[in-house]
Amino acid sequence: MTSQRAGADDPQRTQSRGPRRGASASAVLRAVLDHGPIARRTIARHTGLSAAAVTGHTAELARHGLLRELPEEIGPKGPGRPHVPVDLDTERHVVCGVHLAVHHATVALLDLRGNVLVQHEEPHDGLGAEELLARTAEILDDLLLGHAPDRVPLGLGVATGGWVDRESGTVVEHAMLGWRNVPARALLASCTGLAVEVDGHARALVRAERLLGSRRARESVVQLFTGNVVDAAFATGDTVHHGPRSAAGAVAHLPVDGSTEPCRCGRTGCLEAAVSEQTLARRGAETGLLPRASFPQLLALAKTGDATARRMFLDRARLVGQAAALLIDVLNPEVLVLVDQSVAQLPDCLPAIREEVRIRSRACVNVEEAVVATSFPGQELATAGGAVMLDVLFADPLGPLLTRLSRVS
Repeated sequence: MTSQRAGADDPQRTQSRGPRRGASASAVLRAVLDHGPIARRTIARHTGLSAAAVTGHTAELARHGLLRELPEEIGPKGPGRPHVPVDLDTERHVVCGVHLAVHHATVALLDLRGNVLVQHEEPHDGLGAEELLARTAEILDDLLLGHAPDRVPLGLGVATGGWVDRESGTVVEHAMLGWRNVPARALLASCTGLAVEVDGHARALVRAERLLGSRRARESVVQLFTGNVVDAAFATGDTVHHGPRSAAGAVAHLPVDGSTEPCRCGRTGCLEAAVSEQTLARRGAETGLLPRASFPQLLALAKTGDATARRMFLDRARLVGQAAALLIDVLNPEVLVLVDQSVAQLPDCLPAIREEVRIRSRACVNVEEAVVATSFPGQELATAGGAVMLDVLFADPLGPLLTRLSRVS
């Protein structure tokens, strides 16, 4: 048997270089996302990579259409090689995103910086899982043809509430949609022909904050999502926590004081039952404020100054604050990010949540810095879906996603 030469022909060495190469390319692409337009030598300074490595990675990323050189020079003029900046190429590719809420689906196209180019909201009450996913695929096709006919779709990210197993791409359980063990990734991949990734919407928005939003979220962050579905996600360092079968973040049944609202679990006072948009809308109808249960109408009433509607939202904010205080004390994050329509649209809600945290939390020192609203007001759902796929791309820009794209093209 001929002994194998260590080095380029050694498969173990080749395999060990693969992850390092992917990590280096990721560092370069993230540096451009954070600081671009940026010179290559500045990328080297930010990443700790050699100038040769940065030059190699930027050339390869440009070849794949992820980076582009800008025509202008940066830095002082003078003798020597000019510093030609590079930036993300936001014109060549598009990232597709879908968010599946209780009453509507949001389908969107984003560029590589996470900017939402177009989004479409589609009501879906009464549709089953396969019908809904097929309908979102049709809408996505229309958006691509109408708004990005010359762009190459990199893939489709899907976000939804409930229990989502990211590894298998399955919605394990979404009680409000009536879904159990729905193979969302397989169904959408079949409909669209795209690479598809699926995750829970709170984790998706954690990834969005860390990639595109608050820099403080990169240290450690809790995302608390309070809509019709109530759930949370947590990340520290480079890790978004999933737990076995991606079940981490299930906070719907946390007990809150001052609520006797019955929950589907058979108990009373669970967080989701107390603060969900459906609950508040129903109460608005029961009190005679609304002709029928409608959260948007109740929110509109509160925005116009209706005292009863405003009080309902402030009472709800205090319950959300209880949950926020508990999550802060248990997980001690650098920042807790709230995704809630009332926080974005009613100025008194965030202060009410912060005051409850101030009263109840022992770990929170500066509540104004620790408890903040989402970085994507009005575009949370569109961003959530797109962030699932953007996270895959930026984690390994030369990996399976582009390999698959090259095979398809």
